[in-house]
Amino acid sequence: MAAAKKKNSSTLWYDGETPFEDLGATEQIAHTIAHKFRDLTPSVERIMVADLTAPQRHRALSLFEASLGEIGDPHRDPRQAIETARATTD
Repeated sequence: MAAAKKKNSSTLWYDGETPFEDLGATEQIAHTIAHKFRDLTPSVERIMVADLTAPQRHRALSLFEASLGEIGDPHRDPRQAIETARATTD
């Protein structure tokens, strides 16, 4: 008997049907965070809908993701990640 193929979990940024690798880099980060930490989906969404350029959005998500393993990192607050990205990224 063949093993059943496990369906990938979906998030707002990934439907679970298309290959994960086909997502843009920013959407991959957003999906990865939301998939690992469902309770952080509102924070990820805040960054994804913020008035940012594509490079700024990617930077903000990268800062937010990196902060998850660092106690006291100010970028754990998505608002801070957004403002830092806005100020430091073209």
